[in-house]
Amino acid sequence: MPIARWNGAVIAEAPKNQVEIVEGNVYFPEQAVNKAYLQTSAKLSICPWKGIASYYDVVVDGKVNQDAAWTYRTPKDAAKEITGHIAFWHGIDVQR
Repeated sequence: MPIARWNGAVIAEAPKNQVEIVEGNVYFPEQAVNKAYLQTSAKLSICPWKGIASYYDVVVDGKVNQDAAWTYRTPKDAAKEITGHIAFWHGIDVQR
């Protein structure tokens, strides 16, 4: 079962058949993410084939991992399978 951890906390966990793997990143369905650990960030980025990514800071026990999670709120058609999913990086331990 894919799981994302940081600073001793489980940030996301979902059955393998519910995650999407895109460009080596595990995208967890939003309902599998503990949003208590996420704070909206002002960061945005653009992918030519996925669209505009919005970011979250991951906050656990007062420690902040800036822009460590992202989502494509309205991805382009080529990436529609990641609609409603969140992925992690910047030191978040993601096990497949």
